[in-house]
Amino acid sequence: MPTIRTCEFVSPKHPDKLCDYIADTILDAYLAQDVDSRVAVEVMGGHNHITLSGEVTSRTSLDLIAIVREIVGDTYEIHQYIQPQSPEIAAGVDTGGAGDQGIMIGYATNETPSLMPKEYALARDLCQKIYEVYPYDGKVQVTLKDDEVDVVVASFQNSHSGDLEKMVRELLPSNEYHINEAGEWSLGGLDADSGLSGRKIVIDAYGPNVPVGGGSFSGKDYTKVDRSGAYMARKIAVDLLKKNNAKTVLVKLAYVIGRREPVMATALIDWVEQPIEGYDLSPSGIRSFLKLKEFKFKEAAAWGHFGRGFVWDL
Repeated sequence: MPTIRTCEFVSPKHPDKLCDYIADTILDAYLAQDVDSRVAVEVMGGHNHITLSGEVTSRTSLDLIAIVREIVGDTYEIHQYIQPQSPEIAAGVDTGGAGDQGIMIGYATNETPSLMPKEYALARDLCQKIYEVYPYDGKVQVTLKDDEVDVVVASFQNSHSGDLEKMVRELLPSNEYHINEAGEWSLGGLDADSGLSGRKIVIDAYGPNVPVGGGSFSGKDYTKVDRSGAYMARKIAVDLLKKNNAKTVLVKLAYVIGRREPVMATALIDWVEQPIEGYDLSPSGIRSFLKLKEFKFKEAAAWGHFGRGFVWDL
């Protein structure tokens, strides 16, 4: 039986990724004024409406409506439902503990220069190159059969199918193509569909052939280990891949709300399990090690959070 792997990718103008970008722009704005801001913002948008919901505790106050309007324009009605972090959660975070329980996955493989799965790297690269010509809402999908490209799918707003197909064929040879399969389309983004931050967790991570912990990334500060722990897990996976000259490394972390150290920290190096040692895996330790105080989180809102030359990829 052939080995078949498929991965999709979406452009930055996809409704969900627009919402991720708004969430991380808000996060960056708070951190720029107060580096210790605690932020967990969710964004839903579509059809001339944007809704902000979540928790923020900060020493600064921001005009969130103005920030969102800079991204989406003046035609949107913006609703905000932001409250301070609950005292129960804050009590655990104040002592340096994790802001929530959860499982985080890190992964690295030697099959691509970016140390990402091949199907993921190909899908992202194709989507990026199409987006340079058609900077709109769009999706691609790449299927590998025994590591060879077998099926390529591409659908982009405001593209002409013949031109798009010619471009895709030149960029990525394949046995089969499906280009704008439902026809050419001009209505896209938040005008055509609703978007939600944190909905593209598989694209944000490693594609569908690697497990995800379940937590989303965008709109969350470092105390939310859904994000910082996942970044650290990737860094550990990269380190162990290089140290052991391995083919694949899968790292698993698990945290309890209010506790500094994870209750699980293991690595599968070429599918042999071993404990993780030598890293400070507390939230503050992760922030320091990965230099998250200096990082602009909105830079990770589009094109995935891994395999892009960030600190945790090196």
